[in-house]
Formats: sequence, C-alpha cells, structure tokens
Amino acid sequence: MWVRVLGSAAGGGFPQWNCACPPCRAVRDGSRPCRARTQSSIAVSPDERRWFLFNASPDVRAQIESFPALHPCGDRAVPPQVVVLTDAELDHTLGLLLLRESGGIELHATKAVHDTLCDGTSLLRTLVAYCPVTWHQVEPQADVPLGDGLSYRAFDVPTTKRARFGSGEGNGQGRVVGYRLTDERSGRVLVYLPGVQEFTSAVRDQLAGCSCLLVDGTCWHDDELIRLGRAGRTARQMGHLPIDGPGGSLGQLSPLPIERKIYIHINNTNPILLEDSPQRRTAERHGMEVAVDGLDLWI
Repeated sequence: MWVRVLGSAAGGGFPQWNCACPPCRAVRDGSRPCRARTQSSIAVSPDERRWFLFNASPDVRAQIESFPALHPCGDRAVPPQVVVLTDAELDHTLGLLLLRESGGIELHATKAVHDTLCDGTSLLRTLVAYCPVTWHQVEPQADVPLGDGLSYRAFDVPTTKRARFGSGEGNGQGRVVGYRLTDERSGRVLVYLPGVQEFTSAVRDQLAGCSCLLVDGTCWHDDELIRLGRAGRTARQMGHLPIDGPGGSLGQLSPLPIERKIYIHINNTNPILLEDSPQRRTAERHGMEVAVDGLDLWI
C-alpha cells in the first residue's frame, strides 16, 4: 500500500496561530531547524490511483493541493471521496465541511463518532445540506474491504477524556479507534493510531506483526502544557499518552520489532519538532521517527 502523511501536527497545527512557545517562535523566525506542519491526516491507496482519507483536518484544502495524486482529473470530483474517522475531534473532522462541493462523501465512523457529529457538533447536519453523505458504521474487530486488496480493521482505544459533546466522560466504546490496515496481496500491515491514552493489552495486541506504526506523539512531557501555561490539564487528561516519563510511549514502543515507528499528531509545544533538540535525538536513538507533512511511505 501507499501512504501519504498529509498533516502531522496536532490540533492548531505548527506553528499554532495564538502561541509563542519556543518551537512556535523557532519555526516563525527560523532560529532553529524545524518545519511547519498542518493538522494530522493521512491518505492511503492500494494502487496510487484511488485514495482513502483517514481523518479530514481543517487544513484539507491545502493538503490536497500539496499532493498532485489527489487533484481532480477531468471534472470537479475530488478523488478522496471516502473518509475514515478515528474520532469526532474538530481537528479530525472540520475538513469534512470543506469537502462539501464533492458529489457525495462516503463516511466510515463508529456509531459514537457519528452520533457526536450529528447531535453534538451538528457538523454532519450541516454537511448533508450541501452534499449526500453515506455512513458506513465502523464496528471494531470487523474486517472491511476498501478495494483492490486493501482492507481495515478498527479497534477500540479506551479514553477517559471528558467529551465536549455527547455523553460526558468514561470509556464509552467507539469514541476513539485506531485502524489496522492490511494489504492483502503482500500481507503487510499499517497501524494508524493518532490518539491513544494508554497501551492496554488489547491495544498492544493490535500492534503485533505490523510493518509500520503511525502513533500518537502529541506531547513529550505529561505536564508539558501546564509548564508552558498553555492549559491546566495533563496530556493524559486530554486523552494522549506522553512520549517521555514513567509509562510513556517511548519506553513502551522502542523494544517492539516494528520496521518503522513514526510519531504523528505532534503538538506545537513538543520539543521533538525542533530537529536539533535533545528530545528529538533521544527519540531517534530509540528507533522512533518524527512525521512531517509530505512523508511518503510504501508498505
């Protein structure tokens, strides 16, 4: 399969418009080596002709324009008319409204995500006023063919993050999912996991045998945003496992025998965005890569 990282930053992008943290200052003034990033999304294809969008960020227009394979050919129909969602967060769904001029959108989402987009944010109620939307209900552990030998299997990713819309907080199934994508021809597997609060045994089981892992790299420290005065909650309280510290993702992922392990959904405050930072060197020394917009993967 072919994978294009369309966006590699967390919500707000990098730099974030209202932030003057050290990484945001550095990317603006060029004082340290780092690259701007849009909000996280990937495109996946079995043949480099038909592409499937995983999450639709608010930056989707710029992401499509930056990738010629997604440009329209001969008419106004945009090739990625299938969108697969991991959750109902605004940084993963607002782009749906920018796809409203398509002839129709095939949306793959769990019932929990679909209900939030209908009855919580009302995003889908707005979208269907502009174009037809066909909802395919995502059921964890069910194999779903996308075409030409490419299939996915969703798996539940428990979270205790308070939901801004819908049913409060708790481990409601389907609020957050990851995807295990398989190329049936080669047997090779990509796991897309841009949001994870804890590597439970069930989540870890989904990583077995994968060739490439795109995984939540939101914050380096659990209290990163508190230290910088950007928020009053820890990374874990916001639904994201930090990279460093006790129980962090770096210590858990570095021993795993996965060919490529790549951090994605990286917050603007995370020092791994600075290519000369000690945190970046530590991550790379432990076999972890840092995604950048435009990264192409052949799996």
